[in-house]
Amino acid sequence: MSIERLLKEQQEENREIVEALLGDGSDPDAEYTIEHHFSSSHFDKLEKAAVEAFKLGFEVNDAEEMELDDGSVIFCFDAIGYHKLEVALLDQASEQLIQLAVKQKVDYDGWGTYFVGDEVDDEDDIEE
Repeated sequence: MSIERLLKEQQEENREIVEALLGDGSDPDAEYTIEHHFSSSHFDKLEKAAVEAFKLGFEVNDAEEMELDDGSVIFCFDAIGYHKLEVALLDQASEQLIQLAVKQKVDYDGWGTYFVGDEVDDEDDIEE
């Protein structure tokens, strides 16, 4: 798949995720922890990608080894950024990281974050 197609698909996904989170009531003004996922069956390639992501200003966690359903092993890490849940910021980060992944011949597996808002624990809400 061409890099242009990868970028277009990721930008569409960025919009869908942001719309879903905000539609569910996540705080539009909060700072979010955005975890961009990378994987590869080649640890050395993944390590080079992690170094480049760090140089781009992302926090990088330690690589983990995962066994897939078919018994093969892959390595993965997250490049972490902190910013508002804004499509333009996500598009920019995704573009940088997809280009990095293509250059290093590793997989960019999208990004994830967590809902931020008024979460009420029912037990905490009980008055006696």
